[in-house]
Amino acid sequence: MIRIGLTSFNEHQSLTGKPRTTLFEYAGFLPLVELDTAYYGLPSRKTVENWLAQVPDSFRFVVKFYAGFTCQEKWQDHYNSITEMKEHFLDVMQPLIESSKIYCFLAQFPAQFKCTKENVAYLQSLRELFPDLPIAVELRDYSWYSPEFKEKTHQFMKKLKFSLAMIDEPELPDTVPLDLTVTNPAFSLFRFHGRNQAYWKSRDPQWRKKRTLYRYSQDELIELAESIKLVAENSQEVAVIFNNNSGGDAAENALRLRELLDIQDEGLNPSQLGLF
Repeated sequence: MIRIGLTSFNEHQSLTGKPRTTLFEYAGFLPLVELDTAYYGLPSRKTVENWLAQVPDSFRFVVKFYAGFTCQEKWQDHYNSITEMKEHFLDVMQPLIESSKIYCFLAQFPAQFKCTKENVAYLQSLRELFPDLPIAVELRDYSWYSPEFKEKTHQFMKKLKFSLAMIDEPELPDTVPLDLTVTNPAFSLFRFHGRNQAYWKSRDPQWRKKRTLYRYSQDELIELAESIKLVAENSQEVAVIFNNNSGGDAAENALRLRELLDIQDEGLNPSQLGLF
C-alpha cells in the first residue's frame, strides 16, 4: 500500500483555500501526515488524543522523535536520565501507538552525525531504548553512503530493523543520494525535500525556509513515481512525504503524484460538510 502526505497539516492553503487548515480538514484530502511537534518538545497526551479524534481509521502519522533522541538537543536540560526521557515519550505517544495509526517514528539525524564508531553505537542504543517501535532513520551526511560504508550501512539498518529513509534532495558532491534499498520490508519512507541547489547549503539568514522552495516538474514526478513503484515491490507499505512547502508547492505535487500512481484513497474525512 502506498500513502502520500505532507509535512504538517495546517500550512497547505492550496488544499482548502484557507490560511490555516485543521487536521480534520487535511484528512479529507490525504491519508498521511508527518508531524514535527514532538521534535521541539513533547506535546501533552491530550494533544495526541486530539490528533487521533480528528482522523479516520485509515489515516497514518509519521512523528519525528524529540530532538534529545537525535543528538540535537541537550536532554539533560529537561530530564534526569535517558530512561526518564524515554518513559515520558512513550507515555505521551501511547494512545497513538495503541491506535495502530502510527506509520512510524522518524529519527532525523543532523549532518554532523557522521559515520563513526560512536554514532553506530548510538544507533544501536536507540534501538535498545525502543525495541518494538517502527522507526525510520534519516541520515543527512554523505559518509554513510560513501563507497566504503554504504553496504555496511544497509546491513546495519537491516540488523536493527530500521527503515533507512529514502531522501530526494539536490544532487551535489556531498549530499545524500536517493537510495532505494529497502532495509525493513514491513515499511519504507520517502521524504522529498525538493532540489533547490542554490539554497541547500546557503548561509542566507532565511536558508531554512528557502532550501525547500521548490516545485517538482511533471518529468521529475514521473521519475519519482517509478522509484516508488520499485520500492513497493519489496515493501509491504510505502509512505511518501513532501517537504517542499516553502512556496506552497508540496500539496499540489502530492496530489499530482497520486494521479500518476493511480492511487484511490478511501475512507478519508468528508472534504465538505453541509447542513444536512
